Amino acid sequence: MNDTENPWKQLSRRRIYENPWIEVYEDRVINPRGGEGIYGKVSFKNIAIGIIPVDEDFNTWIVGQYRYTLDEYSWEIPMGGGHKKTEALISAQRELKEETGLMAKKWTNIMRIHTSNSVTDEEGFVFVAQDLTEGETEFDETEDLIIKKIKLAEAIRMVMEGEITDAISVAGLLKAARMFNL
Repeated sequence: MNDTENPWKQLSRRRIYENPWIEVYEDRVINPRGGEGIYGKVSFKNIAIGIIPVDEDFNTWIVGQYRYTLDEYSWEIPMGGGHKKTEALISAQRELKEETGLMAKKWTNIMRIHTSNSVTDEEGFVFVAQDLTEGETEFDETEDLIIKKIKLAEAIRMVMEGEITDAISVAGLLKAARMFNL
């Protein structure tokens, strides 16, 4: 078998649940070793978008919020969802403005990421936003955010100390650290 050949065989698919953001499927499959079983899949209707704003003094902005799914508070880079048919950059610009009030003139797409590819098809993109202008936030109804402006190096420290645990934030901040030689 080569690297691109799919060793799985789907026998059937049943949608278990659906809401405006996700669909959950249970598939009957033949696995790579020939055994029959089931596989659960969470299919996202949007792409994930993360943004690392960086100013000329290497400050960044992180947002904190209570995450219902984790039942705990989480510090993260500004992020949200974007329609799959909308260019990721357009969604990133909207999310940065909504969550921080910031607008940027320079945008760099630094990564494509799959958040938990053993159970979900969620695809994410992380951007670095620079040449920033401050403005007013436009929080969504579900957002109760605290915004902190900190040194980018401090955000990297928070990742390394386990204070930032969100996968998109961790991956994006570590890539930004490499980009900016931190």
